Amino acid sequence: MKYEMQELDRYDKRILTLLQTDGRMSNQDLADAIGLSPSPCLRRVKALEEAGLITGYRALVDAKKLGYSLMALIYISMDQHTPERFASFEGAIGAIPEVLECLLITGQQADYQLKVIVADMDGYQNLLLNKITRIKGVTGVHTSFVLRRVVDKTEVPVD
Repeated sequence: MKYEMQELDRYDKRILTLLQTDGRMSNQDLADAIGLSPSPCLRRVKALEEAGLITGYRALVDAKKLGYSLMALIYISMDQHTPERFASFEGAIGAIPEVLECLLITGQQADYQLKVIVADMDGYQNLLLNKITRIKGVTGVHTSFVLRRVVDKTEVPVD
């Protein structure tokens, strides 16, 4: 079953909203919350998964409690704007565990924006000098350090 936004009814939208807030919610609790019996609720969840609207379930982890107290946004400029160069960079950057997010961007003096976490400035220096700047094609790096997360959510608006 392929879904389009206009095909999602109130039950589907409510399922998506609730599971984004609590992905471990039992089917019984989910069914109760949306006003369906468990069997049709489970069928809807499975259909949303099969349609690719629900792409997975994850645990959100407190990075600071694991020793990652420094977050940075790193802007990367590349020497060439070719599919091969971008593919090579993206493959290399995807293998670095400290990189939480990599976005190909426009409107800046950079080609990519990275969101990274490290323990401290020594960890940042090691990441930058021993990993990121060693990737072939990286010609410029500018960093902004995150002082505080003002909005920090993972939920996508459904309505």
